[in-house]
Parts: sequence; structure tokens; C-alpha cells
Amino acid sequence: MRTTLRRDLTAALKARDRVAVSALRSALAAIDNAEAVPAPDSPTSDAEHVAGAVVGVGAAEAARRELTADDLHAIVAAEVAERVDAATGYTRSGRAEAADRLQAEADVLRRYLRPE
Repeated sequence: MRTTLRRDLTAALKARDRVAVSALRSALAAIDNAEAVPAPDSPTSDAEHVAGAVVGVGAAEAARRELTADDLHAIVAAEVAERVDAATGYTRSGRAEAADRLQAEADVLRRYLRPE
């Protein structure tokens, strides 16, 4: 799914489709965030200039979590639900233009929830 999202992001950028670009970037960022793991407790330096600086070769590198297809599907579904909820709030507030944009972004992401 990630490969498809990235490929479609490239196409949306070339087509200058702002709605699709926004939706796809957000979904990819959510996937990247879900792959992040909490930083382990590691020794810190006593340097007075950089508080809490991590010491050692490769100290800034961390392994990423491996996400399953179900995890990716759940992340994209959550992105869709978030946009739909926000659009509902905008509609109640009388901000139809913002609601329409969020609904359009949700529609873009819904394409990735359909079974292939």
C-alpha cells in the first residue's frame, strides 16, 4: 500500500492536485509515525552544551517497526475517519468550503481501503 501511496503522490504532485497531495502526504506521514519506536534509555553525555545528548556510534539510529497490511489499512481508515469527523464539525460551524475540502481528501484516501 505504501508503494501505491507514494506513486500516487508523485502523480498528484505532477498533476498539481492539491487535495490529493495533502491527503496522501498526511497518510504517508501517519504511516511513518506508526513505524517509529520509542527511544531506548541510553547513556547520555555529561556535556554542558548539549543536555541529554546521546553518546556512541549510531546512537541516533533506531530500527523501525514492521507494519502489516492490516496495520496500514487501519492507519488509512483512521485518516479517513479523522477527516470525516472534522468535516462534520466544519459543516456545523458554517464553514462549507473547509468541510468540502476535507470530504474530498477523505474520498481520495477511501480508494486505498477498497480490496484490490
